[in-house]
Amino acid sequence: MEIKPIKTDTDYNQALERLEIIFDAKTGTPEGDELEVLGILIDQYENEHFPIGLPDPIEAIKFRMKQMGYNQNDLANIVGLKSRASEILNRKRKLSLEMIRKLHEALHIPTDVLIQSY
Repeated sequence: MEIKPIKTDTDYNQALERLEIIFDAKTGTPEGDELEVLGILIDQYENEHFPIGLPDPIEAIKFRMKQMGYNQNDLANIVGLKSRASEILNRKRKLSLEMIRKLHEALHIPTDVLIQSY
């Protein structure tokens, strides 16, 4: 087991190749330990070099509504008025702090997604 930091794309590709070889290693074995450490190193490299941004707040609301089988009337029950729900979904009204709190509580969308500008 030769573990080293992943600093370049070449190191990253080699680490992925090795990960694929030892992917089914049993926990508690030398290969299992290597798999665990390699996974951590790959994750760190990917987080630094391939960051995934937060989703757009309105798209997150629409996605979550679809997941939950909600329609615009359900959103209106959360934010107060049907016209307000329509304005939010059509990006004509910004989310207020109170709306963000209600949406977070009802739809379980992280507040750091909802507070972004759009």
